[in-house]
Amino acid sequence: MNPTSGLIGEAWEAFKAHWRHLVPIALVVYVAVALISIVLVLLLTWFGAILSFIISLIALFWVQGALVRAVEDIRDGRADLSLGATFERVRPQLPAIIVGGLLAGLGIALGLVLLIIPGLILLTWWIVIIPVIVLEERSAGEAFGRSRELVRGHAWNVFGVIVLTILLVLAFNIVLSLLLLPVSDWLRSFLSNIIVGTVVTPFVVVTWTTLYYRLRAAKEPPVEAPATPA
Repeated sequence: MNPTSGLIGEAWEAFKAHWRHLVPIALVVYVAVALISIVLVLLLTWFGAILSFIISLIALFWVQGALVRAVEDIRDGRADLSLGATFERVRPQLPAIIVGGLLAGLGIALGLVLLIIPGLILLTWWIVIIPVIVLEERSAGEAFGRSRELVRGHAWNVFGVIVLTILLVLAFNIVLSLLLLPVSDWLRSFLSNIIVGTVVTPFVVVTWTTLYYRLRAAKEPPVEAPATPA
């Protein structure tokens, strides 16, 4: 059985049902980072831009981890964790998320720059690294092997999910760019970053976290309880 069958639809339904819980998690981070970045650049110029980049990077990984935890929270059909509790629950895994995310990003980028195909292969193998770190509480080093293990045997299907997700994101960006055409350049960039971050990021994380659960279920089917003697 293909574990990715109907995955995008399942992720979309989960996002529609719980967007009021998921979007604020990303919104509070992206708005805060955007405002902090503006202040730092205005006050400290180039040094402020460097600090802004570092803060943005940490915030990006934190919000991804928090959204993974939020997806776990809503799998029973309701959100039990508050916004603050969601971020707090993922804080212990933040160092591993940052290390794993940076290493994966560098490896994938290098593979894409050199020959493209190696980068796509690594992207497929490592697609569920952050869900593995957050939900299984593994180290960054362990997460690479675990993600590869989960994807093994389903690589082409997983790659198809990645491609479809990217195409949906590109379509959203194109539509948003057309809607923001009348706006001045700086405001268009500011609004685009926030809107894309707060809408697209939660959907992508929901999709790839759902993929993690599907792959795990395919590899580790639940053990049936022994029958109770009559």
